[in-house]
Amino acid sequence: MLELTVAICILLSLILYALMGGADFGGGMWYLLAAGSRAPRQRQAIAAAIGPIWEANHVWLILVVVLLFTGFPSGFAAMMTALNLPITAMVFGIVLRGSAFIFRQYDSKSDAVQHRWGKVFGVACFITPFFQGVTIGALATGQIRVVNNQVVTGFFAGWLTLFAVGCGVFALGLFAFLAATYLTLDTKDQPDLQNDFRLRALWSGLTLPPIAEVVFLTAKQGAPGMYNGLTHWWAPLLLAGTSLMSIVSLVALWRRWFTVARIAAIGQVTLILLGWCLAQYPDLVTPDVTVNNAHAPEITLRLLVLVLGAGAIVLLPSLAFLFHLFKGKEKGS
Repeated sequence: MLELTVAICILLSLILYALMGGADFGGGMWYLLAAGSRAPRQRQAIAAAIGPIWEANHVWLILVVVLLFTGFPSGFAAMMTALNLPITAMVFGIVLRGSAFIFRQYDSKSDAVQHRWGKVFGVACFITPFFQGVTIGALATGQIRVVNNQVVTGFFAGWLTLFAVGCGVFALGLFAFLAATYLTLDTKDQPDLQNDFRLRALWSGLTLPPIAEVVFLTAKQGAPGMYNGLTHWWAPLLLAGTSLMSIVSLVALWRRWFTVARIAAIGQVTLILLGWCLAQYPDLVTPDVTVNNAHAPEITLRLLVLVLGAGAIVLLPSLAFLFHLFKGKEKGS
């Protein structure tokens, strides 16, 4: 039961990271893709929206990593060994993104320097979520094999498959959609920019269903355990809820109900990640590493749960105050 509690905390942290950090990466994508006469203002709006909170959003990824290596050490070891290459690329993207954003802020304000750092920032925001999606997809392929806590399939198993690459592309689209939807509220005092991001949210949102369909179809051969998991009795209910959230968000964007669109987008991302984890449960690395056979000793799990409870008392109010301080002036439209 303790291992399940820790696994649920990992899931919740992963969802919060996608909703917050993922949206930051999506903002970076739109920063790179800004075009037209309003491109400089689009980039300025994105930087202003990300600036106050982007560092704090990574606390959820840090929490996921800490919970994994403390609560499921053998699972963490298998993931880091088998997926060393895509995870290294992901970490490289995270560091490059943060460095470029800071250098852009404090380096020379000349157009050439700003353009250079902005391009590095945008490219890093494409690299990172792609490899995050590839990594998560690879864990479900069943191609990573672990025997006696040793990875026996090398560094290329799983993550070079069509299914895993499809997961990476889906992560790009999902984060781009989430960021554009958020930015419609962040630019409510600039109607022309708000409409720019509204259109970007609509287009990116419309690409998600066909990409998701490709991922689902490739899962039949590329991740059969995941495919079977997505055919359980609860799957149609979850699919219906996700589809409803998708339709509501797109209709709300079309009708300019931007607060409703943001809430629906959050619900959509949450249900997608929830469904994914339910379909893969109890596997951490399909098929050999599970929540049940890879967890730490009971005393470690017990102490970890106690620390999580104590930490939440400090962390959650602090983050709530941070968001209130920098985002509290936002009101729905």
